[in-house]
Amino acid sequence: MIRLIDAALLDEVTAEARAGPRGRKNRNFHAADSQPAHRLLNAIEPGSYVAPHRHRHPDKGETMLVLHGTLGLVTFDDTGAVVNAVKVSHGVTGGNPRGSTPIGVDIPHDTWHTVFALESGTVFFEAKAGPYVPLAADEKASWAPAEGDPAAAACLARWVRLLD
Repeated sequence: MIRLIDAALLDEVTAEARAGPRGRKNRNFHAADSQPAHRLLNAIEPGSYVAPHRHRHPDKGETMLVLHGTLGLVTFDDTGAVVNAVKVSHGVTGGNPRGSTPIGVDIPHDTWHTVFALESGTVFFEAKAGPYVPLAADEKASWAPAEGDPAAAACLARWVRLLD
């Protein structure tokens, strides 16, 4: 069955993200976590904290395309120092120090990163290799608070300010 990715679907997954305790929601297009290719929508609201992480396996790069709203992306070195901070938006516009705002990003494996919404209703399409495997200890940033930690909000606020 063909599934249309339209405004109604984006609104639906956004409403689910807003209603959820984490402020984000996935809508998978792949049938099972065991499939070799994962294709999904991610709706994320401002204030949702995605702890910095990396994917060590060489097949686990991620590609993200923003369909609505604006996403913040921050990459880090192994010590947690910021390497790059960029806005990624559904419309190619000005706003980044080095030129136009990209509509997507391809993140190589083994790259420390986090993403967060800079405006309500942010939805991005993500493609990555399956199968789903939970993050291993060395893929979670020991230098950043975990999701739910009281320090997470202040950490997220610092990253958001990088893009002001």
